[in-house]
Amino acid sequence: MAFEKEDRVILHDEHSDYDGEEGEVTQVMDTMFGDSTYTVSFEDGQETGIPEDSLEAVEDEE
Repeated sequence: MAFEKEDRVILHDEHSDYDGEEGEVTQVMDTMFGDSTYTVSFEDGQETGIPEDSLEAVEDEE
C-alpha cells in the first residue's frame, strides 16, 4: 500500500526511537528503483527514509 502526504501511519522499526508510534507522512520520495521512502513527523521529532514496509496505515475512527 502506497502512502500519501498527510496520511496517518504507525512506524514499525525496532531500531527507531519512534517504533510503535503514530505519525503523519510529511514527504514522499521516489527512489531510482521505483520504490518510495517516506518522511514521517511524530509528536517530538521526525524520521526520514522510511521504507513502505515499515509503515502501517492508521484506521479512520469515523
